[in-house]
Amino acid sequence: MDDVVPPALDLIPPDISTWRQGSDGLDYVHSFDSGRPGPNVVVSSLVHGNELCGAIALDRLLSASLRPEAGRLSLAFVNIAAYQRFSAAAPHASRFVDEDFNRLWAPDILEGTRQSRELERARALRPLFDAADLLLDIHSMSTTTEPLLMAGPADKGVALARRLGLPVTIVRDSGHAAGPRLRDYGPFIDPASPRNALLVECGHHFAADSARVALQAALRFLVAAGSLSQATARRHGMSDDTATSAPRIIEVTERVTAESPDFAFVRPFKGMDVVREAGTVIARDRGAPVVTPYDNCVLIMPVAHPQAGATAVRLGREVD
Repeated sequence: MDDVVPPALDLIPPDISTWRQGSDGLDYVHSFDSGRPGPNVVVSSLVHGNELCGAIALDRLLSASLRPEAGRLSLAFVNIAAYQRFSAAAPHASRFVDEDFNRLWAPDILEGTRQSRELERARALRPLFDAADLLLDIHSMSTTTEPLLMAGPADKGVALARRLGLPVTIVRDSGHAAGPRLRDYGPFIDPASPRNALLVECGHHFAADSARVALQAALRFLVAAGSLSQATARRHGMSDDTATSAPRIIEVTERVTAESPDFAFVRPFKGMDVVREAGTVIARDRGAPVVTPYDNCVLIMPVAHPQAGATAVRLGREVD
């Protein structure tokens, strides 16, 4: 969502130049091997250059010399070219340079002839993600929606999300029509593979609480993965907060993709709005109505001004 008036920035973009010299020949990627059996875990941030919370969380963990107690851990700052363009005067403009990094994760795209700054970086990082057993990809949102765990379409994603405990809302979804997300890359989305991934949406891009959520999600993920003990995670800032209710699971049944630049919602939606009656008009695209397909339809991450061909909103229903 692009605001006409620049939004208030409650977060300060960290200077991550300290972390440029990475390991394994990858700039801004730091990998540590415990020397003990365990999973190969990756926590990624800055897939979109204007999503500051993940960079803040990883900067804090690296500054605190976090090391895995089992297996291998990699902490990755991803779309550096976009992040380096971040400006408080136009904070949404640094989402990407040439194209959305989080729509590139299919072999035909990665191995094709198309060129962009994002594809160059994705191709360089591909071996990192090819080797990962578990991935947490940290994001934030343009709306003030509550934090969400995007678990993908397979049962294994929901099971992993439940193990984190927080955030309490889990979205079961299959991504975007414009291209696969990193969390849906290869075996991560294959129900038959033990490899798994989650995407956490930590709240509004520039809200202070999104950085807190990002840190908590990262530490809880590392505990769930077996990389860290709970005691070590607490020393690095993991809270003892627990969910007061069972997770709320929303299953996405369809994506609404904007067909034209004229797409517009009939009123502002903040996300996770529940529209009670089927057939309710929620938007218009080229003058045609976009309606809810069933009662109690949940609107997930609506984008106020989507580009043509991009996801405008996902529609879901609460499931047991």
